[in-house]
Amino acid sequence: MSQVRTIHEALRWASSFLEERQGETMAGEWLLRHHLNVERAGLFARFHDPIEPAIWTAYQEDVHKLADGVPVQHLIGYEEFFGRRFNVSGHVLIPRPETEELIIAVLERRKAIFSDRHVKVVDVGTGSGIIATTLSLEDEALSVSATDLSPDALKMAKQNANTHQASITFYQGDLLKPLIDNQETFDIIVSNPPYIPEGERETLAVHVREHEPELALFAGEDGLACYRQLIAQLKDVVKPVAIVAFEVGAGQGETVRHMLQQAFPSTQTEVRYDINQKDRIVLAYGEFVEEL
Repeated sequence: MSQVRTIHEALRWASSFLEERQGETMAGEWLLRHHLNVERAGLFARFHDPIEPAIWTAYQEDVHKLADGVPVQHLIGYEEFFGRRFNVSGHVLIPRPETEELIIAVLERRKAIFSDRHVKVVDVGTGSGIIATTLSLEDEALSVSATDLSPDALKMAKQNANTHQASITFYQGDLLKPLIDNQETFDIIVSNPPYIPEGERETLAVHVREHEPELALFAGEDGLACYRQLIAQLKDVVKPVAIVAFEVGAGQGETVRHMLQQAFPSTQTEVRYDINQKDRIVLAYGEFVEEL
């Protein structure tokens, strides 16, 4: 390693080092771009430039952390989502690209049902605030609120909202409970809650299992605990005509759709698949009248 002199050699070393340890080799490039503060084209343009000793030392240390399972997003402090940069930490779930499809589905249904009138939306279990902030910025007709049980997650969500100048009202509490306590009602309720069954803990990648918050990952023996709680609470916060949109784990779509349909038989429900053809989004919309 002491013979490394150029950016290209540093990248080649990182790729080999991570591959030998079954790490994500592309993360080495992302990390180097962060240390050099350049975009991808800039990195390639400087391939044969010497790498400064201080940057090389810091880069080596971070690549070793990558090999130990620390997510690259935690090392650089952010993730890209919907074309924007969001700060992340060990207190919040790292944004996944599939969640962008949840936002697209919500925006599409909003226009179909409410046209251009202003509506109230709440993001339940907001984490880093990506859903709430993105909805606020993408649709001026939305008045956005967000909840989270974790004070640390709310701190991060508020920071991201402020960075992007998004106007969001935040509540601290368990799922919809702070809204029930405040007697708030909403036209749109969206959530990407924890949905991993407890029994799958050991099957998760080390960077997820050991470095992302348990509170945002696991939801009982079957992974459906949060959906049961959310659906039971909906009657107290949902308006007579509304949209409910959940992100779900692969294989949970039909079960969650059926749960919503049973609770609110007058609604239309559907399961949407993500770009990888996994059931990922469950929607219920129309008239929310409880089954007697």
